[in-house]
Amino acid sequence: MKKKVRTLAMVCALALAAGAFAPGSFVYAKSLEESIQEKQAAISEAENEKKKLQSGLSDIKALVNQLEASKKNLQSYVTQLDSQVAELEEKIQDLQEQISQKKKEIEQAKADTQAAQEVADQQYDDMKSRLRYLYTNSKDGGYLDVLFEARSFGDMVNQAEYVERLNAYDSQKLNEFEQNVEYLKLCRQTLEEEEEVLKEAESSLQNEQDSVNALISEKSAQIASYQKDINGQAASIQEYEDLIAQETEVITALEKAVAEDKAKLAEQNRMKYDGGMFQMPCPGYKRVSDDYGNRIHPITGKPQFHNGIDFAAASGTAILAAYDGKVVAATYNSSMGNYVMIDHGDDLYTIYMHASQLYVSAGQTVTKGEKIAAVGATGRATGPHLHFSVRLNGSYTSPWNYLK
Repeated sequence: MKKKVRTLAMVCALALAAGAFAPGSFVYAKSLEESIQEKQAAISEAENEKKKLQSGLSDIKALVNQLEASKKNLQSYVTQLDSQVAELEEKIQDLQEQISQKKKEIEQAKADTQAAQEVADQQYDDMKSRLRYLYTNSKDGGYLDVLFEARSFGDMVNQAEYVERLNAYDSQKLNEFEQNVEYLKLCRQTLEEEEEVLKEAESSLQNEQDSVNALISEKSAQIASYQKDINGQAASIQEYEDLIAQETEVITALEKAVAEDKAKLAEQNRMKYDGGMFQMPCPGYKRVSDDYGNRIHPITGKPQFHNGIDFAAASGTAILAAYDGKVVAATYNSSMGNYVMIDHGDDLYTIYMHASQLYVSAGQTVTKGEKIAAVGATGRATGPHLHFSVRLNGSYTSPWNYLK
């Protein structure tokens, strides 16, 4: 009888030592009940995220229709359309961040599922071993032998309590196994829901990017149409010259304001240009779509002066400060779009036009190579590019004189 009691105790100890079958086998910071509740909440949250993504898509047709009334005034139209594009690009940035975070959550969900599967498999194997032992020993009476072979009533009570504890232990292990199976099921469901949210987010991202491209194409078409509708080539040339004059007026005013401010400063505090060479404002994108100097206008067929270099680059490409200086303007203009103007000292300035985003503000000091904006197609631009200009002593000069 004592031998059987020792055998039962040994089996119990082996079961406890098995690891996965023990009460603390599945190492959670929380109980299984709490983990199950968290997975159920994660599933609900993922379903809500999918609904938000589906309902939050931009209606490109509605956006275009909203702009119909302003087409008669091209300047107003371009300004409003650029505003719509800016909003869409913010949504695209949010979606990109959401996709990145969702991928991390999916990796965690995969890890949870793998861990739960391993524990469930181990628990299942341990329970089979336990049942096999109970079946083998039941031929000799099992627990009943332990009770009937007691030498006294007190000994029987002690053995009965021991048998009851073993039964309770077996019931507890079965309950833990059932809970872990439920948790494993929820882990798999969570993973499936998170992957669905990721697919929805990636689809939404593509839709929003398509919307941005559609709006830029719409603007390009309207600008081209507007230029073709101008009566006569002379009128087109005058319109172009007026446009450049407006840009020059804005830039000249800024230069004048800077000059007035500088006059108030002591000579030793004034910014000086040290004669160094500029770096390319769009490294990696050196294809020139329109160079500095006289050119034949693509629509009028007449010679016209182009006051800068157009670098063809993809939307969102980083625009870098060509040289050390101080930002005197970082704002929007219906012709130049989002633009930055930098003072390098000694009446030398660089201007960066048509940006999609601005990363600096007026009054800020920047260093050569610092990211100041992103390439875009804002203002009077028919496609993504950087218009880069250099002004010296109040007049445009060739940027090639300063670029490496």
